[in-house]
Amino acid sequence: MLTPAQAQSFRFDRVVIDGNQNVDDSTILGFARIGAGATLSAGELNAAYRRVANSGLFEEVEFDPRGSTLNITVREFPIIGIVNFEGNRRIDDEVLTQVVETRGGRVLSPSQVEADAIAIADIYRERGRFAAEVTPRIIPRGGNRVDLAFEIREGNVVEIERLSFVGNRAFSDHRLRRVLDTKQAGLFRWFVQRDTFVEDRIALDRELLRDFYLSRGFVDFRINSVTSELARERDGFFITFNITEGLQYRFGNITVASEIDGIDLTPYEAELRVRANSVFTPAVLDANVRRLERVATNEGRRFVRVDPRITRNDRDQTLDIEFTLVRGERLVIERIDIQGNTTTLDRVIRREFDSAEGDPLNPREIREAAERIRALGFFSDVQVEPRQGSSDDQVIVDVDVEEQPTGSLGFGVSYGVRDGIGFAINFSEENFLGRGQRLAISFNTIPGQRDIGLSFTEPRVMDRDLAYTFALRYRSTRDFNEDFDTREGVLRNELEFPVSEFGRLSGRFTLSTDEVTGVNELLSSPRVVQDQDMGRVNTASVGYTYTLDTRDSGLDPTRGYIFQLSQDLGVTSGSRSFLRTTMRAGYEQRVFNEDVTLRANLNAGLLAMQGGDTRLTERFFLDGRMRGFQLRGIGPRDMNAPNEDALGGLQFVVAQFEADFPLGLPEEYGITGGVFMDVGSVWGLDNANNGFGGNPIDDSFNLRAAAGVSLFWETPLGPLRFDFSRALRREPNDRTQNFDLSIVTRF
Repeated sequence: MLTPAQAQSFRFDRVVIDGNQNVDDSTILGFARIGAGATLSAGELNAAYRRVANSGLFEEVEFDPRGSTLNITVREFPIIGIVNFEGNRRIDDEVLTQVVETRGGRVLSPSQVEADAIAIADIYRERGRFAAEVTPRIIPRGGNRVDLAFEIREGNVVEIERLSFVGNRAFSDHRLRRVLDTKQAGLFRWFVQRDTFVEDRIALDRELLRDFYLSRGFVDFRINSVTSELARERDGFFITFNITEGLQYRFGNITVASEIDGIDLTPYEAELRVRANSVFTPAVLDANVRRLERVATNEGRRFVRVDPRITRNDRDQTLDIEFTLVRGERLVIERIDIQGNTTTLDRVIRREFDSAEGDPLNPREIREAAERIRALGFFSDVQVEPRQGSSDDQVIVDVDVEEQPTGSLGFGVSYGVRDGIGFAINFSEENFLGRGQRLAISFNTIPGQRDIGLSFTEPRVMDRDLAYTFALRYRSTRDFNEDFDTREGVLRNELEFPVSEFGRLSGRFTLSTDEVTGVNELLSSPRVVQDQDMGRVNTASVGYTYTLDTRDSGLDPTRGYIFQLSQDLGVTSGSRSFLRTTMRAGYEQRVFNEDVTLRANLNAGLLAMQGGDTRLTERFFLDGRMRGFQLRGIGPRDMNAPNEDALGGLQFVVAQFEADFPLGLPEEYGITGGVFMDVGSVWGLDNANNGFGGNPIDDSFNLRAAAGVSLFWETPLGPLRFDFSRALRREPNDRTQNFDLSIVTRF
């Protein structure tokens, strides 16, 4: 190497290079940049030395000027033969190869090897293995060649032992933990992925927590800090959210004003849907802004925007809202550019925009379109940003998406006390051929029953909020109730569209065929024998379903209701016709700081038949609607027949009341409790006098009631539900069931 004692200038007629085996002389001279006969200062010679030494090709470099000759002596780094990984059981070699830069056939670089070891350790850290150790080991092979092995000690997954909160008064730790995407390690910690510490997930948790409080009126909520402390043994994390809740605010005075002359505010005021003194939530605010802007659009006011102006009243903790009509910027959408969609068609994304090219730019509509695109579930990342267009009054909306898999193949196991063990195979594709269409195929079987289905849905017919569904289903039962067999095939065409903010209407046309076979005429009721004698029955029907559902709207996250009315008018072979009506009304609310959920449901149905008797496959049963009783254990039954056949009824009504609540057990156990009470009946049978031996069948209205307790256990294999019930009111011929266990597993 060079020393300060050397001369201040040098002139070399010859450069002699020694020690290089794999790197040729011209390459070294290229780094040095020393030409024959050139005069160099000491600084320039030092710079040449540094360029060769910093090339990363040599362990040692020495410059020895001797008169007009410069001797360069090098010792090369060895050439890498094979790069492999040892000790990695949790992460495949292919994954690790993608993160390391060192490759076989290249010159060994100690700095790069060290960087690769850090990169491998980072991969393990991302998967919760903070104790992972990576040690590079160089194996000499002779001829200045080596192999490189990364010895990996993976260590155990570092799980989240405790999620805690400081500063929360309105909601318990238990309630807030349910908000977070991150979970505590529990009994089945080896199956759960979300109890592993991932730093990026904390950012999502912050947003989820903030949205939770804002949607409940805590407008001053803030997260002061999030601390994650690694245990001394490096086997667990303790995460603490330090928060300030602030006070809960409610809506105060709600008014509409205008900064634009000549606007009649009456139609705008009529569109307001805000209840004074209700808990403030941004979703309600946005919904009302959307309604008022829709009125302006219908009046032909293209650039009118609604600006909600909020006045705080800290004394009574209310927020006065003035929805002010203002003139928006006169910006027009020049075009919508979509990038990143390799499979999904552009129109699938474009139809989520309420605005099109040439429409005024509405920032709120752009934000809502971005949320709808994310809600499709087709993309792992969605970015929607407006930018300057070709002129000052035009804007280009850039949509950048990153696609993710949308298909799934599932295998399932189910168990019920009544049904036994069942198996299922399901295939679904949510973005069929990149067109945003849904395709589902299913095969389910339990002892004595087989169910095969296929459905196809186009959610946006003609790019409008109009969904079309085509479905096929085949169902067969063998030795049902050990008395008879059934076979049924159904073809359904359905159109569904919105009729109000929370209401949807669907219309359908259905073709079906079914038959009853295997009836023992000596043991079964004449009503069942009659069904077999009718042979195969073909049915054509038209119907509709109206649904009003506010449960998932977000307007009031603590409560919601559903109302559903369905009717089908049909004709069958044999000159029979029917009108089938079902109704459902339900309400749920979270109380006691949202730790307890109360639910009430009312279900009812009526079947009116003309031109003949109803069939067993057409009448109502309370299977799945009322707990505490066996399959087909309630309703009209031919007690004079040896088989005591359950026949079903023409009407039914069931009221269900239940409450879910924590049991005080550690949340990581995933066990909660519940209580329930069901009250209902199924009754009414046409031609009730046609019983076994000519005896009449009791089809009168007899109210039944059952109550019980439930245990819910969330396991990685699926949710388990244990129901312990007792019939409080029953008829002598009813068949009760005091315990039921249900499990549905997908893997």
